[in-house]
Amino acid sequence: MATLSGHLDFDLPTAGKPCATWYEIHGDLSTARPLIVLHGGPGIPHYYLGPIARLATTHKIPVVLYDQLGCGNSTHLPEKNGDVSFWTIQLFLDELENLIRGLGITEYDLLGHSWGAILASEHAVRQPPGLRRLILFSPPSSMKLWVEAANRLRLHLPQAVQDSLSRCEEKGDYESEEYHVSVDEFYKRFLCRTQPTPAELAESFEALGNDTTVYMTMNGPSEFNVTGVIKDWSIIDRVHLIDCPTLLINGYYDEAQNSVVQPYFDNLKDVTWVKFAESSHMACLEERDSSYALSASF
Repeated sequence: MATLSGHLDFDLPTAGKPCATWYEIHGDLSTARPLIVLHGGPGIPHYYLGPIARLATTHKIPVVLYDQLGCGNSTHLPEKNGDVSFWTIQLFLDELENLIRGLGITEYDLLGHSWGAILASEHAVRQPPGLRRLILFSPPSSMKLWVEAANRLRLHLPQAVQDSLSRCEEKGDYESEEYHVSVDEFYKRFLCRTQPTPAELAESFEALGNDTTVYMTMNGPSEFNVTGVIKDWSIIDRVHLIDCPTLLINGYYDEAQNSVVQPYFDNLKDVTWVKFAESSHMACLEERDSSYALSASF
């Protein structure tokens, strides 16, 4: 299918310089309602979600991928590192709305993964007139529940790995090789169980490593220690405002455990929940064919 990529200006005076959002369109926006895809992180670019673009060929669904401000092919702002007044959920909602408007999209479906599901759900509770369907991959409903689940899963790691994590955290040594190696052990079990790491995910993590501005400011140093802008975030008391059909997806080994996803299921009016038995946090890669087919047929 034909693809079109480009940069869309994003007027953001507080950035102190011109900003633009990179996007890539697969298929023809004029032929069917598009699926707009929101990547995770915050600050982990779209590459790992790239395979979903196949839906433009297999199901004739136009797919819009984009990199959120501060990562990937969009404008980077390392000078804003640590600026909690700049990096806000509202900033990324404004960017999404600018993208929808700038591409002339009037009706659309939205797919968000992890942090992207936070952003998608925040967009949906505002009941935008063009949103028709919502797909939430491994969605946090609150960061409190997210951290609790991560720390429960951490207890399943080998004791030596648990001790290493605790030792580094007590010293605030989040950038050491020891800490990264130990976190990788968690990731291999609860983020992506497909090994070696799929090339698309490796590319996204390499990009994150090159610019951690957004992730560190909004999330913090690790999955177990969320200290950034979103540390107190919750949508539980607003989930009922989502008024479009919603598909929830998580994996059996997912850091988005059932306890994290359950508030969506309990409070949504029109909801389907599917759990992938062989996946952790990346069903989109671990069981890609099944998860994408489900997304297309929803």
